[in-house]
Amino acid sequence: MTGSPLPSAGFVLLDTRSLNRIVDIDAVDGLVHVQAGVLGSDLEEALQAEGLTTWFSPQSLDRSTVGGWVATRASGQFSSRWGGIEDAVVCLTVVLANGAIVRVGTPPRGAVGPDLRSLFIGSEGALGVITEVTLRVYPLSPVALSTFALKDIPSGLEVIRRLMQSGVSPALLRLYDKDEAYHLQAPSPGSAPILIAGFAGQEEIAAAEQRVARRLLVDAEAEDLGPDAAEAWFKNRYDFSRLEALLDKPGGYAETIEVAFGWRRAHGSYLELKEALRPRSDEVLGHFSHAYSDGISCYLIATGELDTDPAALERLEQIWRVTMETALACGAVISHHHGVGTARLPYLARQLGGGYDILTTLKHALDPRQLCHPGSLVDPEGQGKPPCGL
Repeated sequence: MTGSPLPSAGFVLLDTRSLNRIVDIDAVDGLVHVQAGVLGSDLEEALQAEGLTTWFSPQSLDRSTVGGWVATRASGQFSSRWGGIEDAVVCLTVVLANGAIVRVGTPPRGAVGPDLRSLFIGSEGALGVITEVTLRVYPLSPVALSTFALKDIPSGLEVIRRLMQSGVSPALLRLYDKDEAYHLQAPSPGSAPILIAGFAGQEEIAAAEQRVARRLLVDAEAEDLGPDAAEAWFKNRYDFSRLEALLDKPGGYAETIEVAFGWRRAHGSYLELKEALRPRSDEVLGHFSHAYSDGISCYLIATGELDTDPAALERLEQIWRVTMETALACGAVISHHHGVGTARLPYLARQLGGGYDILTTLKHALDPRQLCHPGSLVDPEGQGKPPCGL
């Protein structure tokens, strides 16, 4: 999504997809141990045959690997209840730049110093190569889905905030602005923002949580549209074909960029981002998902067609630049779960502040010869040099 695996000149790309074995499924401890190259769809197929699931479901499930999820600090569609990959990882094995093979993590929890898993979750290959991962698994259950039309985005965000701060744990909350809701409801589009809500787990608890959500939505003057649009989305949620068809056209471009912000800034920041992207796109779609008690993520999808592919590439670079600059100015987090890669690297130091010095020091300590993904996370011009003062 962001150019994370692109190698620097003179280096090679290490493909881990032959590390594709599901080593062990432990239903008693609620764990699955897998090699890093296992595809998400293969993992879920094996788990669901045992009545289990990770509840980790990125849109790229059938084309992304477990190691990739960990390396990019990914998140899935059910994160509002089960969290991101950092909440799923119990242990992981990493090959360091000096050849040492280390396993970090102390299940179920340990107060034995810093959480060393966090060094490698989101490391994008810069600190070592992830080869094995142990994840939490849960009993599989149906997802009860509902669709609501909202009067506007602020009222929808307020309902989600109240839900997430009330102790209710929705499996799924996705708020689409009216531009993206138009596509969601085809062939009978409406003209209002749409909220998809889903609840899962023990049937009685899920039903009670759904009742609380429905009450808050009624208070917000939402209209219950029934489950049809939500179920259609759920059935086709891994389908990229509409955007891929546009990218296949000469001069066609489509980019999905996700950011995150606190509740107080959410609506204003969303408006600023859409306004900044409108002059650079034929269409700008937006939706909110991955909600927490303290904030929410936001997707901006910018699409269009120009005369040539070089012109489209230049436009995409403009889109990234204006989105990152606007997000930083708004006080947003410049990536929620697609990672840094090459697209966000120029903005990472500004996002992390003094934390960037710590990251640079870690890179120097663990990989002094710069063997692991040079240019990833740490700017190539400064990597290998511990920052002044640390």
